[in-house]
Amino acid sequence: MSVSHSAEQREFRRVVRSFFEAKSPEAVVRETMVGERGFDPELWALLADQTAVQGLTIPEEFGGTGFTFVETAIVLEEAGRALLCEPLLATTIATMAILGSGDHIAMKQWLPRIASGATIATVASIDESTSADRREVTTCASPTDDGWLVDGVKAYVVDGEAATLMLVVAQTDDDYGLFAVDPTNPAVRRTRMIGIDETRRLARVEMRGVPAERVGGRFDVGGLDRVATVALACEQVGVAERALEMAVEYAKHRIQFGRPIGSFQAVKHMCADMMAGVEAMRAAALVAARAVADGSSDLPEIAAIAGSVCSEICRDVARTNIQVHGAIAFTWEYPAHLYFKRAIADELLFGDPASHREQLARAIGL
Repeated sequence: MSVSHSAEQREFRRVVRSFFEAKSPEAVVRETMVGERGFDPELWALLADQTAVQGLTIPEEFGGTGFTFVETAIVLEEAGRALLCEPLLATTIATMAILGSGDHIAMKQWLPRIASGATIATVASIDESTSADRREVTTCASPTDDGWLVDGVKAYVVDGEAATLMLVVAQTDDDYGLFAVDPTNPAVRRTRMIGIDETRRLARVEMRGVPAERVGGRFDVGGLDRVATVALACEQVGVAERALEMAVEYAKHRIQFGRPIGSFQAVKHMCADMMAGVEAMRAAALVAARAVADGSSDLPEIAAIAGSVCSEICRDVARTNIQVHGAIAFTWEYPAHLYFKRAIADELLFGDPASHREQLARAIGL
């Protein structure tokens, strides 16, 4: 299998990168991340209007452009590179959950609004009271004459405060289900969770008897976790790639003892290790994105590999970037610490590398 993109995909990457560089440079990221919303609604609307990235994987019959998850992966990678504060990762995962549900009524109801940028969607899957096994679901959904009521508390909901559609994973009498909830309902209480990465907002969501619509039938929680892991892995490639570029650029121009520090063997080795790591990440993430796009039966193993490789290497590359820069990298004014914080937060967002390796072991029967 080739681990490179087509000429059309490379051109698409160039267009997306140019858009992010023009509309979300570092100054905009810094302003947005400390703002009240944590994202820019005007930029979100512009993203849909000029690049249509929210609807890439959505079929044309539901208002999208009908491309594959591979194209979405390119956008996620470029978003990571730019530390984009917009709710793209959350909406992408929610979109894939709706598509995977097979519920055409839900698709017709929600996907056109997601594609147009009118709806910001997220998935609430991690229960606050869960054990170390993040797959445990304690939130419950009860049937009524008019539909369903959801009770429970979710944590680490990506862009939970910004979302206008929340897909909640809940336990029914006999199985798991996915339920569409209006997060503006008075029975929903959303609270911002303080994290190390200010460029991405997480929320705690408390639901007490919230009316909900069921999306699809029996829900595959593991399938959702795998898609989320792959989406995050693609983003981590962009984070690490930019950290590598920053380190190399600094090594070329920082002078010590009358010569660039990049000429010193120790620094050369660090940069070479960073590059090797980024290439390994890129290969793992691309193979995983294609597995999602193709509906591969090998996705459990491939997603676990991508999650482990990309989370661990992204953290290491961002940390090495700090080391190459030295003390200046720890200052608020310098961007290296922003990438380091994103890498640390992403490493734990959908499970740490050890948990992904454990999932791989289970998938191959060890």
